[in-house]
Amino acid sequence: MGKRSPPTTSVPKPYANPYLAGAALGLVLLSSFVILGAGLGASGGISRLAAGLSLCISAPHTLSTEYFGKWGAQPMRYYLVFMFLGSVVGALFSALLAGRARLQVERGAAVSAGRRLGYALVGGLIVGFASRLAQGCTSGQAMSGGALLLTGSLVFLICIFASGYTMAWFFRRQWHD
Repeated sequence: MGKRSPPTTSVPKPYANPYLAGAALGLVLLSSFVILGAGLGASGGISRLAAGLSLCISAPHTLSTEYFGKWGAQPMRYYLVFMFLGSVVGALFSALLAGRARLQVERGAAVSAGRRLGYALVGGLIVGFASRLAQGCTSGQAMSGGALLLTGSLVFLICIFASGYTMAWFFRRQWHD
């Protein structure tokens, strides 16, 4: 038997230039305003997907609810559903092309994978609930409202970054390796 060569590890490609990516996102947002007359967001698409799933389980119940019923029997016919699905597919495609697609839990050495996933679940539930309570998500508020220079959106952006930095201060010890 011959000598086996060591497995090759592929080096991931560098991330996209953030300025170029930001400019491209700005053009997508501008196109959305020009073509659709509305901005971008994510929670509306996710809610419509949930309504579609609920219709598959029990259409009469779904159509009679105050929240899902207002969208009728075809909640998936909404531009944010396609934007959300396109974002997921585009992100996966980009990760595959750059050699960055792998199943892993990003965490520091001081926290277990289960605890990290628990934090992510609780945080996601809080943000999801808040986005529906506020009738919009952070991305829609920041991008669409910020692009229109709405005072509430600009104050929101300041508050979200301030709270993010504050929470990072409390949790940073879990990420020190």
